[in-house]
This record gives sequence, C-alpha cells and structure tokens, in this order.
Amino acid sequence: MSDIWVLGLLGCLLGIACGEKVCYPKLDCFEDNVPWGGTAERPIARLPWSPEKIGTRFLLYTSSNLDQFQELKPDKASLKGSNYDSDVRTHFIIHGYLTKENENWPVDMCKTIVPVESSNCIVVDWKEGSRTTYPQAANNARVVGAQVAQMIKFIKDTTRQGTDTFHIIGHSLGAHAAGEAGSRTRNLGRITGLDPTEPYFQGTVEKVRLDASDAKFVDVIHTDSLPFNPTVGLGMSQAIGHVDFYPNGGEHMPGCNKNPVSQYPDIDGIWEGVRKFSICNHLRSYEYYGESILNPSGFAGYPCSDKEAFDSGTCFPCANKVCPTMGHFADKFGISQVSKTNFYLNTGKAKPFSQYVYRAKVTIDGTRSQPGFLHVALHGDQGSTPLLQVHVGLLTPGSSYEATLTTEQNVGQLTHMTFRWNNHIYNPLLPKFGATKIELVRGSDSKTYAFCGEGPVHESFKQKVNPCQ
Repeated sequence: MSDIWVLGLLGCLLGIACGEKVCYPKLDCFEDNVPWGGTAERPIARLPWSPEKIGTRFLLYTSSNLDQFQELKPDKASLKGSNYDSDVRTHFIIHGYLTKENENWPVDMCKTIVPVESSNCIVVDWKEGSRTTYPQAANNARVVGAQVAQMIKFIKDTTRQGTDTFHIIGHSLGAHAAGEAGSRTRNLGRITGLDPTEPYFQGTVEKVRLDASDAKFVDVIHTDSLPFNPTVGLGMSQAIGHVDFYPNGGEHMPGCNKNPVSQYPDIDGIWEGVRKFSICNHLRSYEYYGESILNPSGFAGYPCSDKEAFDSGTCFPCANKVCPTMGHFADKFGISQVSKTNFYLNTGKAKPFSQYVYRAKVTIDGTRSQPGFLHVALHGDQGSTPLLQVHVGLLTPGSSYEATLTTEQNVGQLTHMTFRWNNHIYNPLLPKFGATKIELVRGSDSKTYAFCGEGPVHESFKQKVNPCQ
C-alpha cells in the first residue's frame, strides 16, 4: 500500500477525511477522499460548497458592451438576449484566492483583450466562494471549474461553437479551476495558468491540479515559485504545461519585496500572514500577461534548463530562430515545436515590464591600450535606447568585446548605432578610440545586423555607426 493511501486511511480514522460525497444537480458529485483529502499534499479534507453558496457569476464583455457587463446564465434566453458572438473566440478569466488586493484585474483584462481581437470575454466571479479558509476555497474551485465546463458545453450545444475556440485564463486557485474545467471539456482550445497556487496542488496527481492534458495548449507563468514552507512562495515551481515560463527565474520579481519567513500554526494563518506583507510576486503573473496583450514582442522567452544557464547567456539566441512570447500570444508559435519546454526571460521592475535583448560584439581601433568604458546605443524606426555599457576595463586597439544588452525600448528595425568611450581618469595625451564594426544579434528572432564605423574619436564623442556597405 502506497504512503498516500496510508495517509488517507489515517486521515479517515482521525475524522479528517472519511470518504464523504456531495452531489449538485447538472454538475457532478464531489468526494473528499484520496486524492482530494487525507494526503500529504492535502491534509485537510473539505467537501466543496454548493453553487448557490459559492455564488459564481459569469460577466460578459464584448465590443458592444465594454463599459458594462452582461450577466450570462446557462439558459437560452440569457444567451440570446446578450451580445455574445459565437463566431469569435471566447476567453474566460478566473480570479484566485487573494482577491482583496486587486479585485478588478479580470475586468481590466477583459477591457484590454476585447479591443485587440474582438472577442467575447467572460469574467468568472466566485468571490463568495474564495473568501473562506484556504482548504475550503481550494475545494470550492472544483465546483467553479465544473460550472465553467457547464457553461462552455451549453454555449457549444446552443450555438455549435467549437470548443477549440475557448480559452480559460486562471490566476492562483483560478488556474486549477481552469484545469478542472478543461478536464471536463473535450478538445478545449487553451488554458493559461497564471502562477497556479502551490499549497494543496503541487505534487498531487494530475486530476487534482492543472496539467497539460486539460487543453490542446496549456501555458503557465510562474512568478512566486519559492517553496511555500518556510519562504511563503504562493505559486508552483513544478512545470505543468506544454510551455512553462519562468520570468526572472520564477522566484523573485524585480520591484517586489521578498516574502518574509512566516511561523504560523496552520495554512490559514500563513495565508492571513501573507495578506499583511507583500504578495507582489504572486500578482505579477497577471500584470505581465495584461501587458503582453498590447506589447507581445517584449516578453520573448528563451528555452533553457534553469536560471543559471539563462543568466550565463548559453541559451541566447532562441533555437529555430524564434522565441515564443510569454503571455497572450504564446499560442502563436506552434505547439509541437515548444511542447513540454521551460522558458526563461527577464522583466523590468515596474511598468512597462517588457524588455528586449540583444547580443553585441564591438570591435575597436585606437591610438594605444588603456583602461576605459565602452557604450553603445541602438536606433531604429520605432525609437532609440539610452547608452548601454558593453565593457569596462582595458581597451586594446583591434580587440573585440561582447555583451548582452537589455532595454525597455522597442526600437523596431535598427537603422544605425551610436558608439561612445570614456576614460577612467583624464588622460592629457587625448587618446582616441572608435568602433570599426558592431555586430548585433536580436534575441527574439536571431536577426543579425552589422554596422561599420569610420575612424577613432575623442573621449565622450558620440560616433554614429551606420550599416556596413
């Protein structure tokens, strides 16, 4: 007998999980036995509340009613009286457990998505079912997922809309509710998990949590993946999708304070303690996703084994000369090419979070070797970057210096570059250095550029470096 089943039996004997069951009409029956309770991952068993007590609502936004939602119910009169369009794609957005910090983000996301792609966007509001103890909310999410699956089936049966045109976006516990809906919906198009919660889900069997079998394409963004105990990382570190993105390594997001070590007696105490501190890392996942809707090219992900390999530059540029973009357009790159792959990228500390990465090789000429600084700036048809440091140290004529350059500015197609050098200290001999050639590789698609300079220049002079002829 496996350890998990032994734990389940012990839980039953202790009155924690005794194989009870509850059934809700038109949905399903739900049990609290193994694997739903009495296991090492889910020590406290709870039966989910009724749909009436959870109070799930489906709030529809379309291009015809972007300022005011229409409440959608699984009946023909409700659907017919709404602005729902079965000829376009449909997004469901499911919030998670920690809704008090930002209850409006699903509505904001719908209002961003709809103008971009003229779709139906449905906010799944289950706040009443999420404002309870964590073990209870984790099980209430099962009913929410079943309700989403019921709504998709009703729309499909009523309008003949294909299930591959439905996309569910879930944050925190909402990601696992999305997995529940996907497991009940054959050929569901896509699920996006935004930092799926770790407690009660990481390490469980697939039927309990979001996994790659729940939709034709499952993409996951991990932003708070430190262990829950003792570092209070709220999100899963486990890769569970066809593609899993780990921005900034997936643990600490720039601009966020580190979650404190908590010493609380139970899981609800820990979650309450987290409310008093920063949950910034956990929330970053939907902030990144929201920005990616309007700025997809700024979140290129690089296939890599881990953060250390990514930081070393060994994963640059992307294989096959294309990087999938984290976020809304992650499904545009071909599932077969990126299946079961982890991707890494960096983001900024604050909005805009997007970043653009290049690899530069700068070859210089000059009067004599001496210590100094090398900088370059990128200029394109959409803007320019500030000067970016390539090298600090000894400058030697005829030598080449390489660096990875990261910028928040999307310059578009490059037109020219700027080169500048500086002394460590003033040199009365007035040496000169210039860029004879700058070779640049764009990380997102491996596009290469070559720029050639003409002669050395004095310190702090900005040398324009044009495309090589």
